[in-house]
Amino acid sequence: MGFYLRKSVSVGPFRFNLSRSGIGVSTGIKGFRVGTGPRGNYVQMGRGGLYFRTTLPSESQGVRNPPPTVQPPVDAPDGLEEIESGSTLGMVDSSSVALLAEINSKATRMRLWPFAVIASVVLLGSLAALRSPAWVFCVVFPLCCGSVYAASLRDRLKKTVVLFYEMEPQFEEAYQRLHNAFEQMRTCHKRWHVEAKGDVGRLHEWKTNAGADALVRRKPVTFGQGTPPYFKTNVAVPTIPAGRQTLYLFPDRLLVYAPEGVGAVSYDSLNVTTGDERFIETTGVPGDAQVVGQTWRYVNKSGGPDRRYRDNSEIPIAIYAGFQIVSRSGLRESFQLSKAGTGSAFKNAVSNLAAVLGQRAAVAAEAFATCPCNNCSGHIEFPLGGMGQTIVCPHCGLETLLFKPAVK
Repeated sequence: MGFYLRKSVSVGPFRFNLSRSGIGVSTGIKGFRVGTGPRGNYVQMGRGGLYFRTTLPSESQGVRNPPPTVQPPVDAPDGLEEIESGSTLGMVDSSSVALLAEINSKATRMRLWPFAVIASVVLLGSLAALRSPAWVFCVVFPLCCGSVYAASLRDRLKKTVVLFYEMEPQFEEAYQRLHNAFEQMRTCHKRWHVEAKGDVGRLHEWKTNAGADALVRRKPVTFGQGTPPYFKTNVAVPTIPAGRQTLYLFPDRLLVYAPEGVGAVSYDSLNVTTGDERFIETTGVPGDAQVVGQTWRYVNKSGGPDRRYRDNSEIPIAIYAGFQIVSRSGLRESFQLSKAGTGSAFKNAVSNLAAVLGQRAAVAAEAFATCPCNNCSGHIEFPLGGMGQTIVCPHCGLETLLFKPAVK
């Protein structure tokens, strides 16, 4: 499965176009469009061949990094230990501060279209109660529809984050490997999110649970491709639902969406573990699963059938693939796949992508320099190829010369 890398995305009537020199924005209809060129209002971040450009900038002035929050183990009412990630507000890696500030800032903006709908209904109801002439409704009703549409369009423009990626071949290959591994997991007949897990301690529990050593609570999930709400990007993004959170595997980081906010985890801080698991299946074995044995629903001490139960039937033991995603910042999710051995390719793809990002960042760091502005106290980071050029300082707005300071 190949992932696409589009050169334009649309938000309402506006189209954002990516070129080598930046982002242009246009609007209109086919055959007649107006817009602004790549030197308009945008922010470019990144280095080493993988860049992202954001538009519709946030009005926030800054973000303070909250301390990492790790969710302590919680015992569920059934005695199982909940497998739950910590708060996304603590999942902030140093390279994602600006992006998370924009996402969280726009996510908290109030939507106007519900108020426009309510106001329109109240207005039309008042006109009906006053027995207004029909021509009044003919005038007011289109105006109400227009106001609702305008409010909806305003919400999309104000709340949507537009994120463009450009990739060098090495990054494309690494991200393609991640997509291929994700597609293997996606095509499994069954996928589950493991919500809780606990060991079987008492003999009675062991007997009445088919001789299982551990119990799990899980829910079927669907792996897919998509983007978060109010988010536009030019790449296909693998998506993994994980209970109250949703994981989005972007090219340069993992974004975690939850009701309380959005977090980010870099691939080099992810710990993906995989391994095959024996699972006593009571709800039907998927077609691609491997059955390795049988047991009884109720067993005695020797492992045979407990004759005290009349409905004591044999149930299959299958081999499933399990994988866990953990980070130091509090991410902790566990999954199960019906086809054994599937998760190892995903683990290797994440490790490879992290290595490529790290190598390229190290090389790119040597190709950049930082110099002070000739007019203010601000500092400017720039590629060494731009040395000697005159640019406009982003801090004071005056022209300044790019140079490499002497090493003291």
